[in-house]
Amino acid sequence: MSLNMIGAYGPWAASLVGDEPADLSYRRGAWPDVDRWRDAARGKFSELVAQPDRGPTPEATIEREYEYDGLKVEELTWSLPYGPPTKAYFLKPANAVGPLPGIVGLHDHGGRKYFGRRKITRVSDDPHPMMLEHQDDYYGGVPWANEMAKRGYGVLVHDTFTFASRRVLLADVSERMRQGLDDLAPEDPANIEAYNSWAGGHEDIMSKSLFCAGTTWPGVFLADDRAALDVLSARDDIDADRIGCGGLSGGGLRTVFLGGADDRIKAAVCVGMMSTWRDYLLNKAYTHTWMCYVPLLPRYLDYPEILGMRMPLPTLVQNDIEDQLFTMPEMERADRMLREAYDMAGAGDRYRGTFYPGPHKFDPEMQDEAFTWFDTWLKDA
Repeated sequence: MSLNMIGAYGPWAASLVGDEPADLSYRRGAWPDVDRWRDAARGKFSELVAQPDRGPTPEATIEREYEYDGLKVEELTWSLPYGPPTKAYFLKPANAVGPLPGIVGLHDHGGRKYFGRRKITRVSDDPHPMMLEHQDDYYGGVPWANEMAKRGYGVLVHDTFTFASRRVLLADVSERMRQGLDDLAPEDPANIEAYNSWAGGHEDIMSKSLFCAGTTWPGVFLADDRAALDVLSARDDIDADRIGCGGLSGGGLRTVFLGGADDRIKAAVCVGMMSTWRDYLLNKAYTHTWMCYVPLLPRYLDYPEILGMRMPLPTLVQNDIEDQLFTMPEMERADRMLREAYDMAGAGDRYRGTFYPGPHKFDPEMQDEAFTWFDTWLKDA
């Protein structure tokens, strides 16, 4: 028996997932066409992910607007039926004319829940030093949403559920839950580190509570991210027929769910967040948060096939060969699953899976491929 996270139970648990395609996998070859399969797969997915009602398209309020680094920046806020208001940045070229293709920029997790939209943007010459460090660690020092906007896109980057403006405030939880912490000196690095540590532990409580409420963490993510897509699609300066989404790590996870569930996403780029349920259950669940899991879904779809629900729409998956979050054999297996499904659907030219040397990241070389992918399918097409 190979060593695994759950010992002697590992082979049995892996057998429940098995090697053959799951019940609703398109790779079973049991569907007359991809449209009927997609309807069935999304029906079961929607049932299990249990997305809460996000209400109508939110009314976004512009809190500030200004120019920075050749971009027009809008600081936006909107409200959903639950939780604190969402804050977002909208970026586009300062001299832009006419409806632009749009991108929903999905920020990562990174163990830093105090921050959200600031992780992949830069809107002043005085960013928080922890965000400079974050961008150096994961993005080669590049605020990639800015670079995307400079190429002629309107880019919306919003805080999602439990991050930044949408985070759980210590003042709002019971005293027992606070562990002696408070929300004072909010931008102080020591306070932020303490909050991030607390918020990481609080994910256990939040996930249990969401299950008790009859929903899931991916379901709430999906509602938050679809609301942002609603906001972006409704803008007069955006071509709603040319919108993509992408992100690294937690942003890649959100790309899997948003891109798989919503055909308004015409091009998707998932970075550093692709493997299989087998990899999670045997090897790597300890490297991930509760945000990945939809109970019972593995009976019907493997993890890559959530993103595959968008077939035949264009999809790029970028992997890091030394990514500590996954095993290489299962990353490769996930790539084969998606490639096989796209080929079976007659859309092999619309899927690409690439592997880059190095650890978990979305560096400038990867960004160049991703931006070119968006250009190909949102501009040139």
